[in-house]
Amino acid sequence: MTIPAKVKQQAQALLDFIDTSPSPWHAVATTKTMLDANGFKPLIENESWKFSKNGKYYVERDGASIIAFIVGDKPISESGFKIVGAHTDSPGLRLKPKAAFVSDGTAQLGVEVYGGPILATFPDRDLSLAGRVIARHSNRLHTHLVRLHDPMVRLPNLAIHMNREVNEKGLVLNKQTGLPLIFGFAADSGEAHQQLTSALAQQINISPEDILTWDLNVYDTQKGVLWGINQEFIANSQLDNLASCHVAIEALISIQKPDATAICALFDHEEVGSESATGASGSFMMDVMARICASTNTSEEDRLRGIANSFFISADMAHAFHPNHSGSYESCHHAHVNKGPVIKTNANQRYSTNAETAARFIALCEAAGVPYQQYVHRTDLGCGSTIGPILAAQLGMASVDVGNPMWAMHSIRESAGALDHLYMTQVLMEHFVA
Repeated sequence: MTIPAKVKQQAQALLDFIDTSPSPWHAVATTKTMLDANGFKPLIENESWKFSKNGKYYVERDGASIIAFIVGDKPISESGFKIVGAHTDSPGLRLKPKAAFVSDGTAQLGVEVYGGPILATFPDRDLSLAGRVIARHSNRLHTHLVRLHDPMVRLPNLAIHMNREVNEKGLVLNKQTGLPLIFGFAADSGEAHQQLTSALAQQINISPEDILTWDLNVYDTQKGVLWGINQEFIANSQLDNLASCHVAIEALISIQKPDATAICALFDHEEVGSESATGASGSFMMDVMARICASTNTSEEDRLRGIANSFFISADMAHAFHPNHSGSYESCHHAHVNKGPVIKTNANQRYSTNAETAARFIALCEAAGVPYQQYVHRTDLGCGSTIGPILAAQLGMASVDVGNPMWAMHSIRESAGALDHLYMTQVLMEHFVA
């Protein structure tokens, strides 16, 4: 397979986006940089909003969720909303509030499991910490983005000589005792805590004593790459679901003067159920849409008419067929990398797709000249879910769940097809202007 230069350029832009976004807070910061560079204006939730026709805006909530939009050329009652939703968080490990402790002279950090990561992929990686630190300056609280760039922590495997059945039974890590990370030596937990806070404080040029608490991810410092005989694949952390975030933003910033109000909504906490003020189950989406309607003098009657004319695409990654594990897939619904976006269906509404919305997405693919695939999970395996059903129920809006196919979902190092990222961008651009 020959991969055109344009495809590699788009794929590299995705890898760069992920490499600068090692936490949900960094993902939103990176997204804001992209939006600022393309003429979008920031809004603040506790300030009054005023819009102009075809105006470009964005608003963030708690630093980890962001909604960007372009006010449509036509009234909402006529054209409705064209929405793409994705999520900024990825499964992994999060530092505990009092993380540092010492075991026999070895300084370690306690972590919690966030979501459903493949824990066996974390050992023996070059790991570090990223997220936000809350500090006090002059009796005021300040939030600082922080990222320790060099490998700072590690989870070494137990030698095979002490775990003889690891290759037959797999690596099993106790979530409490098997995951604490090694980062140095210390005499006691107080010294270990001082070493941690000093490292964080140095990155953001504050005093360690100013640090009150944090939200910190454990992340893999290895950068994303194109790989394969013809560089037809990509590998990185957090493809699920920063790949969908990036493609949604790329599609939004590429359009001008859409008829319908175009919205890109990126939420935190999907991997843990979305039940938060910044998650898809919270009020963020409804609040922003209500304020768009209020600022455009859209009545409640016209808002409801607009909802009936709207279409929501939930973009989250899909399971690619793995040739070594063919028995794990439903035989008639193999999704292959570099073969186009995947329409995800589940009869029990784990995905929001139905026949009508699937057909609408197929029509978008055909209009964009992009291939598409359809996926159903094996009936005897538990199916994951997305923000799709949550927002479809809240908004009362036609919705479809789609995603690009990938391998090793929820691994610390995931893989996907280089070509699919451009395919999805083209379809979402068609969605916003159709």
